[in-house]
Amino acid sequence: MSEVQAASAPWGCDKGTIETSPDLLSGVSLPAAVVFEAPLSHNLEWMQRFATDHGARLAPHGKTTMTPALFQRQLDAGAWGITLATAPQCRAAFAHGVRHLLMANQVVGEANMAIVADLIEAGADFYCVVDSVANVRQLGHYFAARDLRLQVLIELGVEGGRCGCRDHDQVLALAELIDSAPALVLAGLEGYEGVVHGDNPETAIRRYAWHLVEVAQALDHDGLIESPTPLITASGSAWYDLVAGIFHEAHLGEHFVPVLRPGCYVVHDHGIYRQAQRGVLGRRPDLERGLLPALEVFAQVQSLPEPGLAIVALGKRDIGFDHLPEPLRRYREGGSAEHTLSVRGWKVARLMDQHAFLRLPEEATESRNSEVRVGDIVAFGASHPCLTFDKWRSIALVDDKLQVLAMMPTCF
Repeated sequence: MSEVQAASAPWGCDKGTIETSPDLLSGVSLPAAVVFEAPLSHNLEWMQRFATDHGARLAPHGKTTMTPALFQRQLDAGAWGITLATAPQCRAAFAHGVRHLLMANQVVGEANMAIVADLIEAGADFYCVVDSVANVRQLGHYFAARDLRLQVLIELGVEGGRCGCRDHDQVLALAELIDSAPALVLAGLEGYEGVVHGDNPETAIRRYAWHLVEVAQALDHDGLIESPTPLITASGSAWYDLVAGIFHEAHLGEHFVPVLRPGCYVVHDHGIYRQAQRGVLGRRPDLERGLLPALEVFAQVQSLPEPGLAIVALGKRDIGFDHLPEPLRRYREGGSAEHTLSVRGWKVARLMDQHAFLRLPEEATESRNSEVRVGDIVAFGASHPCLTFDKWRSIALVDDKLQVLAMMPTCF
């Protein structure tokens, strides 16, 4: 058994298990989710440099990948910690060496509180968010009974959004309640600009970011933050430049630790975040090159049942479908990375559980050298990487020659 095979063997039902050789075009059961090393390395360095240049720490949202090998790559690149969405996600990250855990969500229910308490007892530096009197009282009672102190961030939301206090006064009232709860430590303020909408979203997000700044400064002024190193944190994967710029402009680093939380940057995408990145670079032409898509899903042509139609063994169980997948390149099975065939004019028209309907232009069957064959391998780009990663028990890390460098287990 090869080193790559051994790495994937414990995950016996993995899609993409290596069977014969570490060559993606001949030795991997397809479909398989693939991350390319070169753009991955670029993205890790690019976003870390962006955060550092803005005086902020980086706590990438781990729910995007739930891949411990990628968590470690992010930490090795300089990330302060990892953001997660649920208590079990936090437990998985801590089990793989992540010490600083920022749960950008409320901890509700005693079963989840027990997970968090166990993490704190084991040495985790854990933070979660609160936005209600009821939750503060529940947490205060539970963690007092466990003789532990829980670090909490008040979440500032927006009207019509999801969670979060809706105004300044509600935040301050909640801060005073936390101050009276011996088992709770107010450690700062949290927000998420991705739920801010309007006719002019850029203006609305700037206004929201400045509101975060003002509320954080009010909490600091009133002496309601107990932590000696309080956090102010926001930023998803679309508007991080605005949030980081405003935190930096407000000199928040003098009293707070600014923490940015983008997650999708690590592999970027071929859809909504590619479009969002164009907006970032349009607002910030000083930023060099930008992020690069690193995640693709490789699958094979399964049937050519009628002219102009190819059925590919790729479906909703294999790839995100917020937007339909984008055909990028085609190879012959057993071929080489350098020998690519055209997918010009190819379009995914329909996606079922495990089948993609590809409409082909006439020229796809005109040339004997490039005609489509059953068994051809097609690389697809996806939009919104969170909804592709969660379909896989392991991800293949490959180089530009399509040699598999490692199989990276996920923890969904």
